[in-house]
Amino acid sequence: MPAYLQIAQTVGERVTSGFYPEGSLLPSGAQFCAEFGVSPMTVRRALTILQDQGLVVGKKGRGTFARSLNFSDSAFRLDSLASDWLDASSEIRLLSASMAEADNKVALMLGVTPGELVVLLRRLVLRNDSPAMYHREYIVYDPRRPLVESQLHFTSMDSFLDSGEAGRFPQGELTLTAVPLDAESSEALQEPEGTFALCLEHVLQDSDGAPVSWGWFLVKAQLFRLTTRLGSRRTGEGSSA
Repeated sequence: MPAYLQIAQTVGERVTSGFYPEGSLLPSGAQFCAEFGVSPMTVRRALTILQDQGLVVGKKGRGTFARSLNFSDSAFRLDSLASDWLDASSEIRLLSASMAEADNKVALMLGVTPGELVVLLRRLVLRNDSPAMYHREYIVYDPRRPLVESQLHFTSMDSFLDSGEAGRFPQGELTLTAVPLDAESSEALQEPEGTFALCLEHVLQDSDGAPVSWGWFLVKAQLFRLTTRLGSRRTGEGSSA
């Protein structure tokens, strides 16, 4: 898992557990750099994730504070979810890379003309040498962009999860649903056709908000686990029977 995701997970757990009390000032960026042995940019990325999740709030000139959570607040971290599916021993296998004509759906999602050529990538993620996740992705073809070439070279989980590095995907939308596997995905995942799987659909955009990539991950249902906390619990509270 990339360092900034590990830091976000660790600090987020400190906030939700009450290790950092509600409204308290978090350690400075320099202190986090020293604790985790990373650069200021890595710490900023981690804190930005926590702000997006509503766990902390940054106040200009004052620092970053643990947010006061209501019981109705729920903290769900997609990066934590991904770390349950994937680890450093996982392997990404590129099944195919080809040019394809955009059908009406692909054209709509990528903002291109129906029939226009786009890049189609198919990947399989193996966990302990067993199929765990199937990925199908359509990418706007632009020879001026290094995106396609870089996408083809993702072979480690760190590089794959960290694919947004350097502003490659500044914006995007994610949707989680449960879907039955079709013939193609069931063959890839070695599951019976019609078996339900978790579908994580993604639309990734450039800095101008224009779609760059659309696709989806299909994850075996038995690998999916979602854990969330409601409100805030201080360390030691709620542990007695």
